Amino acid sequence: MPTYIKNYNITKADLRPKWHVIDANGQTLGRLSSEIATLLQGKHKPSYAHNLLTGDFVVVINGDKFKVTGNKLLSKKYYRHSGYIGGLTEQTMEEMLDKFPERVITQSVKGMLPKNKLGRKMLLRLKVYAGDQHPHEAQIKESNNLVQEVAEVKPKAEAKPKAEAKPKAEAKPEAEAKPKAEDINLAGLTIPKLKELATSRGLTIPSKARKADIIEMISKAE
Repeated sequence: MPTYIKNYNITKADLRPKWHVIDANGQTLGRLSSEIATLLQGKHKPSYAHNLLTGDFVVVINGDKFKVTGNKLLSKKYYRHSGYIGGLTEQTMEEMLDKFPERVITQSVKGMLPKNKLGRKMLLRLKVYAGDQHPHEAQIKESNNLVQEVAEVKPKAEAKPKAEAKPKAEAKPEAEAKPKAEDINLAGLTIPKLKELATSRGLTIPSKARKADIIEMISKAE
């Protein structure tokens, strides 16, 4: 039996985003960023599609209390340029945490998202806050209380493959009908031809038979 693969089409219910709250207190920056990037892209859902915005919103609290390994607070540097000559500005992670603590996690997650228009839309769904308070309580409550109504669609019965038609038996060619003596001008045939015609009809012709006798024998046999 052949195997049929059913394609899955994404519905509007699959594109409805949820809200997640993550506490960054005491978590490693790299592992935390990887988890956030997965939620933003929607890779935790069975309905994930790389060309659609299937991810969720992520709210990060205590965004300045994560931990890093090694000497990254001093060795990790961030660069920005004003566009003018000599306008390059360099900051270490420690300096960035003092001035803009939310940007460290944002920059880390940005490097794990697609570098295109879709990736920029995903990054807009990331909300990072230095303290333990955030202004998204209403959205999170609505997301938790939202009941997704998915219509149960019964799958259609798979069409059975049609049986292959058996080739028709070739019709046997009909035996050619022997011409009757009436349709043949016996008088115009030679004696050898008359004897051959008589033999084909099962007649025995004497060797010294005359032409008229052979014609008479053939006519009587018909």
